[in-house]
Amino acid sequence: MILVKNKPTTNGLRHQVNIKKSLLSKTNKIFKNSIFGHKQSGGRSATTGRITVWHKGKGCKSNFRKIQFTNAKFDSIVVCVMYDPKRNSFVSLNFDLSTLSFFLTLSTNYVYSGSLVSCNSQKTEFSLGNRTIIDNIPAGTLIHSLTSSSNNNKTIFSRSAGTYCQLIQKSISECKVRLPSGLIITVPSDSYATLGVISNFNHKFTVLGKAGRNRLKGIRPTVRGVAMNPVDHPHGGRTNGGRPSVTPWGIPTKGKPTVKKK
Repeated sequence: MILVKNKPTTNGLRHQVNIKKSLLSKTNKIFKNSIFGHKQSGGRSATTGRITVWHKGKGCKSNFRKIQFTNAKFDSIVVCVMYDPKRNSFVSLNFDLSTLSFFLTLSTNYVYSGSLVSCNSQKTEFSLGNRTIIDNIPAGTLIHSLTSSSNNNKTIFSRSAGTYCQLIQKSISECKVRLPSGLIITVPSDSYATLGVISNFNHKFTVLGKAGRNRLKGIRPTVRGVAMNPVDHPHGGRTNGGRPSVTPWGIPTKGKPTVKKK
């Protein structure tokens, strides 16, 4: 997608960089049965109303769209690519040619309307958006939406915008995959994955431009523990106290001290 920089008419727009979403489809009438209302907690307990998770706010109201993260077999055609308010990657509306039904999946980069995508365990055409077991995929291929095994039936790795895994080594029963974090893991050869890179690759180049954009996303300001009062944080008070870094509940973090006092 194209990055758009606005004219600096206000301080909030001066450094703001957005993604142009005019090429995305805006129709929601086809799959109304897969859109649900989603009540946000705002980081507060449902019973007491007190803050239980820090730095969370309610943010803007948005609906949840049911995405298919399973390994169910399908042969479908991509109807359109759309924006999803609950995730940073785009979603594609697919029409299953066998069951004659619509469903939503995570969109793959460079997979547009009219593309044919499928999911099965057999060796088929290696085109972007196709989903199969990694035993059928050549080593060195970029993949996303990886499962930990075929029995798990749920996508775990590489679901965020612009991310991908790389299949680096194959054996009879196991394969080594490099995750987006750089960590190398071993997964069974019958794990499912989708060929290609997740859509919205330019998401990492966007600039919010002002704190209000984060508040609309449901993120409240983060304050250092040293700047708080003693009742709010173990680090609070006039000085740091020379103690190791801890969480708001006093549990050591950022690496425990390794030197013994005596």
